[in-house]
Amino acid sequence: MAVGWTGDSAVSDQIRDSVEDEVLRIRAAMPKGESAFFCEECGEPIPERRRNALPGIRLCIACQEEADRQYRMIAPYNRKGSKDSQLR
Repeated sequence: MAVGWTGDSAVSDQIRDSVEDEVLRIRAAMPKGESAFFCEECGEPIPERRRNALPGIRLCIACQEEADRQYRMIAPYNRKGSKDSQLR
């Protein structure tokens, strides 16, 4: 049932768009190209198995885990803009 000016599929469209945006964001953040032999943060050698498994990798496991932790601290964009989310 449509409410106001929205169509019947407005919620589904919003969910689909949110998922597509997230997939594009993740793909853009994935490393590309040739892997580094040494970590760009700490200078430690990156094992060959890691370089082969993840093309374009630039960080060792420890530094990548820290980068991931820092990245998760950033709150994602709330497309809904509900009243509760605006109060936070």
